[in-house]
Amino acid sequence: MQDTQAVKSDAAVPAPNKKKPRSLNEVRSRAGWIYVAPFILGFLIIYLPIIVDSIIYSFNKINTPPGGGYELEFVGWENYGEALFVDPGFIRTLITSLQRMLFDIPATVIFALFIAILLNQKMVGRAAFRAIFFIPVILSTGIIEKIDMGNILLSQMASGQMIDTGDDSSTDTMNQIISAVDIARLFRGMAIGDNLINYVSDLINNIFGIVNRSGVQMLIFLAGLQSISPSIYESCTMEGASAWETFWKITFPMVSPMILVNAVYTIIDSFTSNKNVVMGYIDGVYKSTGGQEISSAMSWMYFLIIIGIIGAVAGLLSIYVFYQRRD
Repeated sequence: MQDTQAVKSDAAVPAPNKKKPRSLNEVRSRAGWIYVAPFILGFLIIYLPIIVDSIIYSFNKINTPPGGGYELEFVGWENYGEALFVDPGFIRTLITSLQRMLFDIPATVIFALFIAILLNQKMVGRAAFRAIFFIPVILSTGIIEKIDMGNILLSQMASGQMIDTGDDSSTDTMNQIISAVDIARLFRGMAIGDNLINYVSDLINNIFGIVNRSGVQMLIFLAGLQSISPSIYESCTMEGASAWETFWKITFPMVSPMILVNAVYTIIDSFTSNKNVVMGYIDGVYKSTGGQEISSAMSWMYFLIIIGIIGAVAGLLSIYVFYQRRD
């Protein structure tokens, strides 16, 4: 009887409330949110109002009353129509930028992958060579870039104005390393079209820009190459696979996620660069008289085009991306 009462009394006592221990992923997730909190707050407080104002300006016309200030007059899609059909320079500049992107982005990603594979080999001075290829990234950002833009001597040397050749026809031909004629002589006898010849010559003439923009991509590829287990390559060697087969069967599939990342990064970097012709054109329209509304419409059309290209490239490359299972 006493045992029965003891059991009832124990059942009446509530069990202590034990908190479920948090997993390591939850702890890391909260730490990540704390880490990005300054950016989120800065975006919500500083950038989001600017973005909203830009959207509003693109659908309105700014009028200046006699008493000062400004008034917004809703005009709908008129600013977008003027940017597309009235201003011929915007469409021409946009098409030129897209054509340049078709040349630069594949060349930059392929070159970065090629250099990363070379620098991943065991050789003397490998760290020094990696630093050399990454130096252009440092020199083309921040205050160093502004100093470089103000260097009159360097700009004159780049434009060829300091070289007196006696020919005033054009300075662009002096800056080219090779021409399409030189490439045609090299590939003479091969069934290669003129478009491919012009593409190769443009890549060689733009080699400085490609090297200058491939530093970050090279480091991403290096990180991906170093994450591949050496035992996989040892198995390929024991099976008698050649270096060419090892690259296409092992290395290329393993770094395919990095190819997707670098392609998206290169597109964004190319479209938002200070040297981008579309960005420069929009900035010129903004600084002109009454160009704030038109430039806002151009900016949002340009933004939507970039998002569409990124989505198309990401969707296309995602089909061929190989993700290694860690379990």
